[in-house]
Amino acid sequence: MARKNGRGKGNRQVGYAVIGLGHIAQAAVLPAFAHAQNAKLVALVSGDAQKRTRLARKYHCDAYDVRDLDEVLDRPDIDAVYIAEPNDKHVDFAVRSAKEGVHVLCEKPLAISEEECRRMIDACREAGVKLMTAYRLHFEESNLEAVKLVEQGKIGELRFFTSTFAYQVRPGNIRTSADRGGGAIWDLGPYCINAARYLFRADPVEVFATRMDRKEDERFKDVHEGMAVQLKFPGERTAQFTVSFGAYEQDQYRLVGTKGHIELVDGYEYSGPRELRLSVRGKERVRKFKAADQFAPELIAFSKAILEDTDVEPDGEEGLRDVRVIVAALKSAREDRSLTLSWPAPRRRPEPSDRIYRPPVREPHLVGVEAPTLE
Repeated sequence: MARKNGRGKGNRQVGYAVIGLGHIAQAAVLPAFAHAQNAKLVALVSGDAQKRTRLARKYHCDAYDVRDLDEVLDRPDIDAVYIAEPNDKHVDFAVRSAKEGVHVLCEKPLAISEEECRRMIDACREAGVKLMTAYRLHFEESNLEAVKLVEQGKIGELRFFTSTFAYQVRPGNIRTSADRGGGAIWDLGPYCINAARYLFRADPVEVFATRMDRKEDERFKDVHEGMAVQLKFPGERTAQFTVSFGAYEQDQYRLVGTKGHIELVDGYEYSGPRELRLSVRGKERVRKFKAADQFAPELIAFSKAILEDTDVEPDGEEGLRDVRVIVAALKSAREDRSLTLSWPAPRRRPEPSDRIYRPPVREPHLVGVEAPTLE
C-alpha cells in the first residue's frame, strides 16, 4: 500500500537514493548533488559491493545492496529515487518506488516499451507521487537558445531538421545487449527525437526507419549498429536523423527554415562546451557555450516540484512519447514500411525560461566502470 504522506513537502531538501552506480551515475549524477541545494544524497543502491561501499564513503551517505531496496524505500528520509540502472530495469524500480510513496526521477529512455512506460506512469499517478524523465537538455542553455531563436522567428517558417549522433561503443558494454534494452536507437535516439519535437513544437505523425546491421562485428551480434530514421511532422515538415554505435564520434543537429538555419555542435554532449551557429540570409553568427553541470538542473527542478507540489516537466508522458517513436521506428525497419502515429492533446515544450545553469563538475575517479565509448 502506497503511503501518500506528502513526502518532501514542507522540507527544505529532498532526500534521494540513487539506484545504479554505472558510468553515468558516477561520472555525472553523484557529483551533481553538490550543485543542487534543494537535493540531498542519502543512499546508494547497487548490487556491486565495492562500488556502493567506496562511493558511499566518498559521498558521505549510506550504502545498500539492491536486494535491500525495500528497506531503502521505507526510510522516512528517502523522498525520491534517481534510477540509473540499465533500461530493462527502469519499470521494476519505478513501480516499486511509487508503491512506497517515493517520487521517481528516471534516466532515459523511460522504459523499453509503451506498456512499461504506462505502467510507470500509472503507478506514480495512483500513488500520488511525481515521475520525471531525466531529459537534461530541457534545462540546458544552448538548446534553449535554439528554442528561443525558433520562437522569435529568426529562421522563418521551419522546414526540416537533420541530426547525427554516433560513437564507437566499447566491446562488452551493456548497450550492446538486446535483453538490457541495448542498441543505438535506445541510447542515442531519444536525444534526436526529443530535439526535433521541442524545436518543431509538435509530435511526428509518420515514421520510416532503416537498420544498419554489421553482424561481422562482434559488438553487433545482438543489437543493430545504428538506424536512419525519417519523421514527418504536421505542416509538411520533416526530421531525419542517424544514430550509430560503430562510427566516428558525431554530435550535432541542424534546423532549416525559410530564411536561414540553426546548427548546434555538440548539443547532446553533457560535459563539454557547445557551439551554436545562426545563419540568416547568408549572414552567420556564432555563439559559444561553456561547459556546465547538466545533471544538477534536473535534480533542482524535480526537487522544486516535489517541495512546492507543482507539475513536473519533463514528465513521464514526455518520455513515453519518445519511446513510442522508437518502437515505431524499430517496427518500420523490420517491416520496411512507414507507420503513422496519432497523439492526444499537445504537450508543454521546453521554454527559454526553463534554463538552469550550474558550473561543471570535476571529473571524478570512477570505481569499477569504464566509459561506454572507445577512446
